[in-house]
Amino acid sequence: MKISQPPDNTVALSSNAIANAAKSGVAANALPKAPVNKGAQPAGVAVTVSPLARSLEVAEGAAASDVDTAKVEAVRTAISQGTYVVNPEAIADKLLSNAQEMLSRNRA
Repeated sequence: MKISQPPDNTVALSSNAIANAAKSGVAANALPKAPVNKGAQPAGVAVTVSPLARSLEVAEGAAASDVDTAKVEAVRTAISQGTYVVNPEAIADKLLSNAQEMLSRNRA
C-alpha cells in the first residue's frame, strides 16, 4: 500500500461566511484558507435566503430579549447547590397542553 499526501480539505468561503464569522467573533485567521488559483472560478454554489427565513432570524433576535435573566440565574444557583426540585406534574401538564395545541393547529 502506497502512502500519498493527505487530501486537500480546504473550503472556499464566500464573503458572507467571512462576514458571519466576524459577527460571531471568530478570528479571520481561524477560518480555513482556500487555495488561490488564478483564472479559475471560485468553488461553491450561490445561496439565497428567502424573506421568510430572514423574518425568522429577526424574530429569533426579538425572542432572545424575552429571557428572564434573574429567573435563569436563580435556577442555575439552585441546580449548582442541589436544591432544585423538579415538579413532574407541571411538566406533564405543559406537555399535554402543548400536544393539544399542536393537534388543534394541524386540524385547522
